[in-house]
Amino acid sequence: MCDNNNIIRKEKTRWAETSSEKPTGDCMTDWGKPVEWLYTPADIEGLDYLSDIGFPGEYPFVRGVHPTMYLRRQWTMRQYAGFGTAEDTNRRYKYLLEQGQTGLSVAFDLPTQIGYDSDNPMSEGEVGKVGVAVDSLQDMEIMFDGISLDEISTSMTINAPAGILLAMYVVVAEKKGISPKKLRGTIQNDILKEYTARGTYIFPPRPSIRLITDIFEYCSKEIPQWNTVNVGGYHMREAGCSAVQEIAFSFSNAIAYIEAALKAGLDIDSFAPRISWIFNTHNKIFEEVAKYRAARKVWAKILKERYHAKNPKSWMLRFHTQTSGVSLTAQQPENNLIRVAYQALSAILGGAQSLAACSFDEALAIPTEKSVRLSLRTQQILAHEAGVTDTVDPLGGSYYVEALTKKMEEEITALIAKIDEMGGAIAAIEKGFIQREIEHRAYEIQKEIEENRRIVVGVNKYKTDETIHSALFKSDPAVAVRQTEKLQSLKGSRDNEKVRTALGSVRKAAQGNENLMPHFLNAVRCYATLGEICDVLREVFGEYMAVQTL
Repeated sequence: MCDNNNIIRKEKTRWAETSSEKPTGDCMTDWGKPVEWLYTPADIEGLDYLSDIGFPGEYPFVRGVHPTMYLRRQWTMRQYAGFGTAEDTNRRYKYLLEQGQTGLSVAFDLPTQIGYDSDNPMSEGEVGKVGVAVDSLQDMEIMFDGISLDEISTSMTINAPAGILLAMYVVVAEKKGISPKKLRGTIQNDILKEYTARGTYIFPPRPSIRLITDIFEYCSKEIPQWNTVNVGGYHMREAGCSAVQEIAFSFSNAIAYIEAALKAGLDIDSFAPRISWIFNTHNKIFEEVAKYRAARKVWAKILKERYHAKNPKSWMLRFHTQTSGVSLTAQQPENNLIRVAYQALSAILGGAQSLAACSFDEALAIPTEKSVRLSLRTQQILAHEAGVTDTVDPLGGSYYVEALTKKMEEEITALIAKIDEMGGAIAAIEKGFIQREIEHRAYEIQKEIEENRRIVVGVNKYKTDETIHSALFKSDPAVAVRQTEKLQSLKGSRDNEKVRTALGSVRKAAQGNENLMPHFLNAVRCYATLGEICDVLREVFGEYMAVQTL
């Protein structure tokens, strides 16, 4: 094989030197490495096909986590949705399900994400704006009215107060007569990336990790089909990091959660199978495919070799991906339909288990019904018309893809090792390392755009002066008034003595080492609000102040 590769290299050089058209060779990968102008078997020298790539559904899962992938079952089709009140969001969910969506994905408003009720002065101007306002169990009941929670999986993008929102979801199911053991879904529950990229943190890192391990422990016994953490590379990629950094940083965060759970006495195989992921599918098709192939292999090796997990399900990287919001442009927004379609194609070629496609008008407003329908249709056309689901891993064996996969595996592994040397993700965050890395790359990308070294169609090339005529979603300023009135009415009609007792139990458990999930459940059952529960935790845990990285 080595001799053959030497022959191939010589032939490649001869071809380049004698070709009438000389290759330029000036393209770069997303993470800053040169792209070869031609890939051959010599570029994947040392890669053993059976042990390093293997077959779908078998370790190290490079070619997919299931033997038949989409031949047996399509990916779950979601659209990230939520706005205004619970009533508004319930109508949107029912519309999407009628259009063929197969899973729900909940967007919460900013006050909900950072643990404030809608009547808190801190919530002014933000109620129902970027997602749905959920103050209490009452809102959760309305949001899922008429939806069979035992027949649908629900993903909730919620982090610092994730356990409280999960408790509300469980109690809604109880009231419908559905056992928690039948519930399927995900809470994001990935607090570390909030400190580096997204900013919707409440508590300092260490008590936040305690909340996560409490959820791991509780769900492993009571809600066994629930994905207890959805580790988010997506948001770090949106903030500016490269494909390699996206995987390495999110894996380092997951390692921190694993270490905390093991320290709390949990067995690796009791929670690792329920770790799930949300990644960002960006513009470079082949790099995104290679990223997912490399990520599956790196994760499988970490769980099997580093943590000695014995259950093959613990080794599997199961992920949801959303197309790139940051790649969408306000200029010529219809171009976003094309961007999203190719990004969705990349996700499917890369073997995603679940996908949400952005809507073309998201750079301007919350998507309209028409735009979310178009995004859903994009997924459905890929599933039924494009032929990309006719075989497992259609790009496997491509010299280019396999070479990219190999290189990304090496780069991801090296960056994880660097963070390990710093003491792990929490230490790296406390030192500001990950924040600086993301900020630096975001700055470099913006410079490239402004200097026309990175072309963004419609922004710095092929510009027009057209006016946007399409109808945009407009938020209702009366939402906050209605939501506040509803909340104040609830506070006046509930049994406030029960609420005080339940909040006292939350405080006592937070001050000690008791698992908080049963106390969250008791509190939401008597309609204690999200803000009231989070205020108790703020008193006990304190609030996080951001690290200055400059």
